[in-house]
Amino acid sequence: ALPPNLLDPAHYRQRLRALAKEKKFAIDEFDFRKLKKLGAGAFCAVAQGSDEAGGGAAIVHLTWKPKKAAKTIALVGKGICYDTGGHNLKPAKYMAGMHEDMNGSAVALGLMQALIERNMPLAIDAWLPISQNHLSPEAYKQNDIVTALDGTTIEVVHTDAEGRMVLADTLTLASRGKDKKSARPDLVIDFATLTGSMGYALGSRYSGVFATSSELAHLAVAAGEASGERVCVF
Repeated sequence: ALPPNLLDPAHYRQRLRALAKEKKFAIDEFDFRKLKKLGAGAFCAVAQGSDEAGGGAAIVHLTWKPKKAAKTIALVGKGICYDTGGHNLKPAKYMAGMHEDMNGSAVALGLMQALIERNMPLAIDAWLPISQNHLSPEAYKQNDIVTALDGTTIEVVHTDAEGRMVLADTLTLASRGKDKKSARPDLVIDFATLTGSMGYALGSRYSGVFATSSELAHLAVAAGEASGERVCVF
């Protein structure tokens, strides 16, 4: 809920380091230069609009691994600290409140802490793509072709689709596991905050869910019913 001049990517990362120290999470930060070297072109396309070093942009990886972990879960959450829409600039009324475009990452972080406090037998990886979507001479633009971390080429159709760009490379990292020694996650949950399209489809009284199986989709709906939230499966 902090204003965008206080919670920019650099300050967000400082807070995450302090939290990791307090909670004894392992932390790894993939900064702009490291991601560029890895070939994370989708994330870097969004981040490059801030400045030469991506304005402090990074994919931050927090890890918690109890001794008797039955499963591994990856939590991914969109962390756009401010979203102007880029070259496809948002109108003023839609740009107001865009400091909240990082709330997917906040949900992932909060869920990680809640699972740990409940002593769930889970190894947990939180992957937080933190950046801003700025308008500048260096910002990505319509019809740019970029190559994502998994090798997929993407033609930019609209620069206000920055969320799926940063999440694409983050999901690739999350699905691989931390390194060659780490197991791939048994479950990936992605909090995307693609509120515009969901708002048109569902209004403000439902949350939309996409799942890779009907079994997972039904679990999401059941969790919603148990907690008093309306969930719609797409």
